[in-house]
Amino acid sequence: MNIVLTIAGSDSGGGAGIQADLKTFQELNVFGTTVITALTAQNTLGVNGIYPATPEFVELQLNAIFDDFDVRALKTGMLFSAEIIQTVARNLKDRNLRIVVDPVMIAKGGQALLKDDAVQALIRVLLPIATVLTPNIPEAETITGMKIQTGEEIRKAAQKILEFGVECVVMKGGHLEDPMAVDTVFFQDGSSFQMKSPKIDTRHTHGTGCTFSAAITAYLGRGLSIKESIIEAKKFVQAAIENPLNIGHGHGPTNHFAHRLGAKAEVEIIE
Repeated sequence: MNIVLTIAGSDSGGGAGIQADLKTFQELNVFGTTVITALTAQNTLGVNGIYPATPEFVELQLNAIFDDFDVRALKTGMLFSAEIIQTVARNLKDRNLRIVVDPVMIAKGGQALLKDDAVQALIRVLLPIATVLTPNIPEAETITGMKIQTGEEIRKAAQKILEFGVECVVMKGGHLEDPMAVDTVFFQDGSSFQMKSPKIDTRHTHGTGCTFSAAITAYLGRGLSIKESIIEAKKFVQAAIENPLNIGHGHGPTNHFAHRLGAKAEVEIIE
């Protein structure tokens, strides 16, 4: 059995965070373990409150997992504070693990999920040990301090991120003004490729970033290459978006069942 780990916050609405990660892991046939960094009171309409775990308790959870389970790959989501980021990075840096970092910063409703001082901690201690980073455009702008609106600016921002030490960065293009969602993937060796899919006219996109990064983690945990994992994860999350559940009164969750039920996503790979 391939075992994976998510280090993230809990979403009481079930569409993002730990809940989305575990649903994704289950759908992709890996066993999911968890380290919870914060509790949130939220639903599809917004975040009503955040109750962070202490760094000490985060470390206790990490020790409990690593003392008993052979974790193949892991992801980080909402880490909330610089102290938690430093605790996580310290406990991961000497382990031979494939690490996916989803730099969760802002909820769909606009609420901040990462303290301002935590961005520098993310850059300084977590990115150097990361295998894959999956920022959307606003997150990439925060990490790089650059304005990103064009393909050339995406390339320059990705290069700056790679200089922080991460092996691969997936620049998600869903926030750009384009009828297609174009994600561009850059590697340390200078190679790159794009994944193009149609934008879906739906407000039910809560948890898409969590689901995408969790799917990458699941495929890495199953032994696929980084490139294969990213492509398969894109198909998984695209199917989840294209077949919405239409629940909740705000930004509803994606459909984690879609892939298993045979939904085929339209994703074009451009080398």
